[in-house]
Amino acid sequence: MSRTARGGPVLVVLVVALVAGWLVSGAASVPAASPPASVGWVGTWASVPTATPAVATPVVDDETVRQVVHVSVGGDSVRLRLTNEFGRTALRIGEVRLARRAGTSGTDIVASTDRGITFGGRRSVSVPAGAPIVSDPVRLRVPADGDLVVSVYLPERTPVTSMHNFAIQENVVAAGNVAGERAVVADRTITAWYFLSSVSVRTADRGAVVALGDSITNGFETDLNANHRWPDLYADRSRSAVLNLGVAGNRLLHDPNPPPGSDAESFAAFFGDSALRRFDRDVLAQSGVSDVIVLLGVNDLGHPGTTAPESETVTAEEIIGAHRQLVVRAHAAGLRIHGATILPFKGDTLGFHTPENEAKRQAVNRWLRTSGTYDTVVDLDVALRDPADPLRLRPAYDSGDHLHPNDAGMAAIAEAIPLTLG
Repeated sequence: MSRTARGGPVLVVLVVALVAGWLVSGAASVPAASPPASVGWVGTWASVPTATPAVATPVVDDETVRQVVHVSVGGDSVRLRLTNEFGRTALRIGEVRLARRAGTSGTDIVASTDRGITFGGRRSVSVPAGAPIVSDPVRLRVPADGDLVVSVYLPERTPVTSMHNFAIQENVVAAGNVAGERAVVADRTITAWYFLSSVSVRTADRGAVVALGDSITNGFETDLNANHRWPDLYADRSRSAVLNLGVAGNRLLHDPNPPPGSDAESFAAFFGDSALRRFDRDVLAQSGVSDVIVLLGVNDLGHPGTTAPESETVTAEEIIGAHRQLVVRAHAAGLRIHGATILPFKGDTLGFHTPENEAKRQAVNRWLRTSGTYDTVVDLDVALRDPADPLRLRPAYDSGDHLHPNDAGMAAIAEAIPLTLG
């Protein structure tokens, strides 16, 4: 404590000021004060927005979408990023509210933490087609490893054109504007996030880690509502900000392109833009990012001939070239970037594994281990492969499709990543 801070009158003034500030922080929609130099905005949760298939676009009409997000680090103020990036018309939002979740299940909120969210001082807003929107900051004390509930009221018939379909989290849609209610009666339950792409908190300055990946990073095949995706488990282990920018089906080099007439036309849009296309939005635009972990490539090998045309077959050299581009772009932005080897998938039930694809996987992994292009390499192939058959996942880590790790496999991934990146 400084010499002046020890004085009795000065201490009283400081205490009064702190108490006054705390009382003000309880009011809804009070913008956060300018942060001192020791704190800053850091992403604590994120998801990848994607387009929706024309044949399977959900619709919300005079309803409230109440959505649970599991944050990595805490802070004293919050701001949200909503998205209409795949919409072709303006998105009309009637009201948005934010609160801490009551308990560890469901979507009930702690009423005393309910906050109205504004955008340029307005509670309702129109988001232009193709654009995101970032909210005003609002004071709310958010605990690390906690849950927030974001309620979005959509007053008119609204096709859900920008969403994350693989939330591995149950959210609800309720009739009317019930955004501020402690509990709502669900009309239907969804396992997706609608029009919501990130949450940032004001906190002690530290770097956020972006996990850029596909379904393995997204948490596909893990337990519903359990937050057992490897980025969640790594955030718990490292006590750092970790943003999950994985999306099932994602590729490095190609956008979704389902063969005409195939079943994939009903779901391929959910795979998201290629990593090369989405890198600036999903990595560089996040608050307070210092590091990126890349786990991508298996879908570039497996999709051609299954959910994409054979003409999109790629070589190992093309996959390596895409990785080089991610590294160049991260370094140009002053970020550290770390590559993860492609996991084994022999015997998979999706039809990905062939001798040719195995040879490409081996070539890419060899390059990752030896080229020195990434700042560091996390050898997940070694960490999760079966010692009795290194081309397969270890049975204890296998979800059953021989490609996606189960919850134990997710824990093994989180354990394999160093606590200190760099």
